[in-house]
Amino acid sequence: MNRPLPLSALLGLPPWDGHFFGAVSIGDWCLIVEPNGFMGVTPEIIKPLSADTRLVSHFRNVNAVKDFYWAEDGDIRLMFEPPFAADRYGSDPDGAVDAIRRAGFDLECGVQSGKIFFPEDVAARTGAVFALAENLTGVRLTAQLLTESTYLCAVAPSPK
Repeated sequence: MNRPLPLSALLGLPPWDGHFFGAVSIGDWCLIVEPNGFMGVTPEIIKPLSADTRLVSHFRNVNAVKDFYWAEDGDIRLMFEPPFAADRYGSDPDGAVDAIRRAGFDLECGVQSGKIFFPEDVAARTGAVFALAENLTGVRLTAQLLTESTYLCAVAPSPK
């Protein structure tokens, strides 16, 4: 039975054990895209990565599970699941309420309030997540920027 070879084998490279990501500079910011990974929403990673700067991270998997983080100088100021904007956590969960509202989130939706979105509404909120990231960073992520940028790619070891 013939199986396709992994890209690493085709290129003569050893297989990697870790998380593939790409990084690109956008003004004073660094955008990291991590397909099929979760390091960008792992507190043990984002806390030190946000030292002396602001970090904004969004995660969405194939099951529409989502997380949004805002960290500054090692402090997670805000964490929430975008379908449930009423249920916010962190050291300053209300510090970005105006930005969250401007991005289009319903601040009444949450597990604790009993007001939740239907699955089709969850998918529709993806744009709001990018708008919130823009509100917190001033960086507008467009399809053109994401597809036409040249990324520096690497593999990071899996968090222990």
